Amino acid sequence: MYSVIRLIDAADATGRDRLLYELREAATASKAAHALVQPTLPGVRNGGDILMHLRFRNEDEWSSVATTFDSILDRPEVGRVNGGTYTGDVVAARDISATVYRTLLLRVQPDTDEATVARFEDDLRLLPRYVTSIRTWQLSRVDSAVGASPWTHVFEQEFRDLDGLTGPYLMHPIHWAYVDRWFDPECPDVIIRDRVCHSFCSME
Repeated sequence: MYSVIRLIDAADATGRDRLLYELREAATASKAAHALVQPTLPGVRNGGDILMHLRFRNEDEWSSVATTFDSILDRPEVGRVNGGTYTGDVVAARDISATVYRTLLLRVQPDTDEATVARFEDDLRLLPRYVTSIRTWQLSRVDSAVGASPWTHVFEQEFRDLDGLTGPYLMHPIHWAYVDRWFDPECPDVIIRDRVCHSFCSME
């Protein structure tokens, strides 16, 4: 599948509501295999006011409608936009219901060797195995990035609920024992030095 993430900052509440309406209309018209356009929930970091996640069967399907979304996002009521496009398939972690979608945009330092990047990716893949509030997940390398940083990876999950994200996920020992070292500037293993985009929204 070919996926698109956009994290959109709106100038004000009125602009946000108008953008939500127009982006939802465009998402429906795009015939995307999956479309989620929702206001973000409190607690996001660099995550925008609106989270848009579209999934197409291939890149050509996105290319045929991309200009429609670009024109909506190229308006005065739109502030910053972060995001990326990427390929990959969703992995089912366990059979539970989910109500929260979360995405993480990050940038690995460009001088990082491929073996180190592979170890970092393997550590991220450990999280869904141990965090029982995750229903599905996907880790992908970015094909094209937009926004504040040339993002290299998108890591996304569906969570049982908001507590499952802010509690068991962020506080789990697998997180601080294996994953945090890649992000910690005081750790010699650090390879993520830029600010990340941590965004989430309701799926309901």
